[in-house]
Amino acid sequence: MSDAIANSKLEQQAVSLVEAAKAAGADAADAIAVTGMSLSVSVREGQVESTDRAEGNDVTLRVFVGKRVASISSNANDDPAVLAARAVEMARVTPEDPYAGLAEPERLLKEIPQLDLMDPREVRADELTQIAMEAEAAAMAVEGVSKSGGAGASWGLAGIVLATSHGFVGAYQRSRSGFSMTAIAGEGTGMERDYEFDSRTYWDDLMSPEVVGRLAAERTVRRLNPRQLQTRKAPVVYEPRAARSLLGHFAGAINGAAIARGTSFLKDKMGQQVFAKGITISDDPFKARGGGTAPFDAEGTGAEYLSVIEDGVLGHWFLDGYAARELGLTANGRARRAGSATSPGATNLTLHAGEKTPEEILREIGEGLLVTDLIGHGANGVTGDYSRGASGYWVENGEIAYPVSEITIAGNMRDMFLNMTPASDLDERYAVATPTVVIEGLTIAGS
Repeated sequence: MSDAIANSKLEQQAVSLVEAAKAAGADAADAIAVTGMSLSVSVREGQVESTDRAEGNDVTLRVFVGKRVASISSNANDDPAVLAARAVEMARVTPEDPYAGLAEPERLLKEIPQLDLMDPREVRADELTQIAMEAEAAAMAVEGVSKSGGAGASWGLAGIVLATSHGFVGAYQRSRSGFSMTAIAGEGTGMERDYEFDSRTYWDDLMSPEVVGRLAAERTVRRLNPRQLQTRKAPVVYEPRAARSLLGHFAGAINGAAIARGTSFLKDKMGQQVFAKGITISDDPFKARGGGTAPFDAEGTGAEYLSVIEDGVLGHWFLDGYAARELGLTANGRARRAGSATSPGATNLTLHAGEKTPEEILREIGEGLLVTDLIGHGANGVTGDYSRGASGYWVENGEIAYPVSEITIAGNMRDMFLNMTPASDLDERYAVATPTVVIEGLTIAGS
């Protein structure tokens, strides 16, 4: 482990800030101290384009004066007394917020669980260069690839400490490694590009660079000579890379802050059928080596495993202390820090796999659209209206027939969720995990 990630020093910084805030007149305070280091390499056409190394050490102090709150951020070398005095002064002139406050003492985590988030291996620049070069070479060896769009690899470590004036002090460390490859096929206006990537907590869990490079190339070559479609209604199949966005839209709709504001199309759906029967969606803060795994949330409370959707029925909102107080509910450890406030969010959100393979689903629909890429942000969290640009493949007789592009998929997420069926190919590499899904009856707008 690198000496740059030292929790003991971080703890001292965070505790000193909280003590200084209390001495400056704050009724309550918390502080987050974060230190980290990262290394990244990019290559193109067998040559290193850049190598970047960064280190940072930052603190954020949040203070409460009555129901008034303010925060201040700085690097860890600044005088805690000066920062605290400035933050308290800011809080005294802000409007009162009836829902502001630290987590109640009884909600604070008493024992910090030891989770498998820190790979002790320190990765060198030459290792990153090698994995990027190998991915690029594998892509360029695929027939039809005309040039490289570049490959990159990265590695990083972070240490996080939270201290509160209610007596909580918690710390953890995490690592992350990853790499990607972008390939280009065709020439001129007929040029197409696509990519593949992998990102893991442990270096040794990464896919091989040869596989990532080959997949990037094969995806690119398959996109050549796309056609347009006539406007129609048809089943739409989302491969996991595209389906993750659907789960992201759902996570936003059950965010407690959106529920409290009344800006979610699911605001009145608690306890009701939101997805098709048989569908389960869980949020697991303890998932081994998960991208969203953490021993405690941004308030110092422990998150619990949530079956957010059970047999298609909505069972939970994502709640931090603020949203819970506003809604008159109990927080469930989903706080994330955003400046002077926390906001709720998912940890490791998973749409559980179904029984049928993607190939079986394609055979069942017979004709429809397989989406591999989405464009734009046309998902309205208030109304549920959905309209996204897309590209992928048209399916005929249960098999991929030809690539398509310049199309738009439209529907409403209320209906989309109720008409969704998951396949068996769950991709669990990321904090948002989904299998392939098929949604019946969407509008596909083409030429």
